[in-house]
Amino acid sequence: MGNRKENSTNTINEIYWKENCGIAFTLSVIGGRWKINILSYLLNEQKLRYSELKNRLVGISERMLIAKLKELEKDKLVNRIVHQQVPPKVEYELTELGHSLKEILYMMDEWGENNVFK
Repeated sequence: MGNRKENSTNTINEIYWKENCGIAFTLSVIGGRWKINILSYLLNEQKLRYSELKNRLVGISERMLIAKLKELEKDKLVNRIVHQQVPPKVEYELTELGHSLKEILYMMDEWGENNVFK
């Protein structure tokens, strides 16, 4: 929640909506500029290495990519797979919970394609 006061009206409202509204909770987990793209790439390509994700997400900083991947891991949407080899190889894939977003992501894509120029 950043540096906001825990008892501020905005923070109380944010907590209330995340706990009591399915849409708000879903957006808190997948929303933002980068997470939805990471999830979409992993949905379409099954497993991707860190460098492959970095190359696909034009404009993302290393710090931001690492942060978003950690958040997706914490929310149990993405698995981080470490292969013990030299040089180390790390891949990311969707978990079962991550795959459960498939319909939502496809519907969002379809809606966007149908309405982008209206």
